[in-house]
Amino acid sequence: MSGSPAAAGLVVEFCGEEFRLASGDRFSAGRDADLVVDDDNAYLHRKLVEFSHEHGFWWIANVGSRLSVTISGGVGTLQSWLGPGARMPIVLPALTVLFTAGETTYEIEVHTDQPTFDVVSEHSGEVVGETTLGAVDLTPAQFRMVLALAEQTLRRVGTGASELPTNAATATRLGWSITTFNRKLDNVCDKFSRAGVKGLRGGQGQLATHRRARLVEYVVAAKIVRPEHLPLLDAPAQEPVR
Repeated sequence: MSGSPAAAGLVVEFCGEEFRLASGDRFSAGRDADLVVDDDNAYLHRKLVEFSHEHGFWWIANVGSRLSVTISGGVGTLQSWLGPGARMPIVLPALTVLFTAGETTYEIEVHTDQPTFDVVSEHSGEVVGETTLGAVDLTPAQFRMVLALAEQTLRRVGTGASELPTNAATATRLGWSITTFNRKLDNVCDKFSRAGVKGLRGGQGQLATHRRARLVEYVVAAKIVRPEHLPLLDAPAQEPVR
């Protein structure tokens, strides 16, 4: 479908390859789909994401049965979590689609030249003292932890796949014990969950890997951590780690 006319102005981009969609197209992404993001990952649905044009809008739908999809737009002004069976209209000029299967996170970019809304605000690039998102305050140590979890995703250039680090590897990266890391991960997930971020509370059938993946998707999609923050991982800690 790459190279077809872009009558309705939607472009899906992955690993440098662009797919231009016309209004009558229905385009899927997954392990065995129109866009094959990874045919070797058995944790990935054959079709997870689907794009279609209905009622004058382009829509993105989660057509999988287990995995969630995180959508962000602009500079973090839109952040949405699509569970299985959910869909949303594409109303901004550019969206980032993030999803995790197993230990791998995938990123797809979507662009349209007929947006309903546009982005008019910018994030400040500074991190001073504590980082705030609504009612959520992260201490410097908590911020470094989520930055370390998202490091591989942030170091990736463009769209594609990145590996999610294990708890042990992230603790080693930070110079912490695994006990300290697990306690801080619990605290951070509780903070974001209380603020309304879905998919972070542990429960029956919900593995820690899924919670870490959702946390990484959220902090990257909402621009809480960005590539310019990465030098903080190698800077001296700003507070004692207990």
